[in-house]
Amino acid sequence: MKQYTLYYEDFEGLFDDYNDNLSTGMPYINPEAIACKSESLDINSYALVVIYILVFLLSLLGNALVVLVVLSSQISRSVTDIYLLNLAIADLLFALTLPIWAAYKVNGWVFGIPLCKIVSFLKEVNFYSGILLLACISVDRYLAIVHATRTLTQKRHWVKFICLGIWTLSLILSLPMLLFRNIVEHDSVLVCYEDLGTSTTQWRLMMRILPQTFGFLLPLLVMLICYGLTLRTLFEAHLGKKHRAMRVIFAVVLIFLLCWLPHNLVLVADTLMRIKLIRETCERRNHIGWALEATDILGFLHSCLNPIIYCFIGQKFRHGLLRIMAQRGLVSKDYLTKESRLSLAGSSSGNTSTTV
Repeated sequence: MKQYTLYYEDFEGLFDDYNDNLSTGMPYINPEAIACKSESLDINSYALVVIYILVFLLSLLGNALVVLVVLSSQISRSVTDIYLLNLAIADLLFALTLPIWAAYKVNGWVFGIPLCKIVSFLKEVNFYSGILLLACISVDRYLAIVHATRTLTQKRHWVKFICLGIWTLSLILSLPMLLFRNIVEHDSVLVCYEDLGTSTTQWRLMMRILPQTFGFLLPLLVMLICYGLTLRTLFEAHLGKKHRAMRVIFAVVLIFLLCWLPHNLVLVADTLMRIKLIRETCERRNHIGWALEATDILGFLHSCLNPIIYCFIGQKFRHGLLRIMAQRGLVSKDYLTKESRLSLAGSSSGNTSTTV
């Protein structure tokens, strides 16, 4: 892993040396403690390249299959399926940038300013759209199970506008990457870095806090409330079938939190240290830098995991995929019929049904 050194005269202000934590791996150096030697997490860059390429291949194949299966099941497609379709599209777009991130880990940034802005922008859009879509799924499941009087038709009327709103908000929250990303040279190595120029400290603080608030903390709160109320209703009513219908959704949310919650908790700690709410030391600064690098890798892994969940837990997804394969002669119709009986026996009915 290459180590980059920032000098205070290159970046003025409290947040000028802000490590955007999404890709650069650059250590944070406070001018008040410039003598503190920053240390990089000891991870072999070529091992990271192998991981990124594997994630790229799995994500590309898996999410493409999810899009294919959902689009081919128009009759049985539910509101939740539409949200999951958009989630797969977001992961697919981000997966296309993984080879670039892999090359960056070895050679520094050699792809020019436009691509620096675009791939950073796509990663932000992937994260924000993911958690906002999961928040909408939690609301949909809450309405379908706790307030079952709401019809699917009523919700279908709004889902297209909701998805459009999610993408719009994700684009807005990601705009700082598109506006302020630039190429900076450090120790003869080019890095894709956020260059905020002479912006004020208050503006820089707002750029960090607002996206975390509206793009992570509030959606997370919505999910916790909705799923808490939904689980209470399911346990009180002993709805076994609906429990099975929720397994895929809970697994998707759990995997998202396992991949992204550590990253955002480290971001919060880093913010508190920079605004002096927690004491800053050389050791603490290095620990936060290591944690940002490690949790960043965990976030990259998320884009390929949802299709694996659908394959192992989602019976209807497996049936939909087998049906497409049977139409193209890749599997026998007898095997499809047998799998279909198992799928129907294990799936729920009504508004809780999902393709995956």
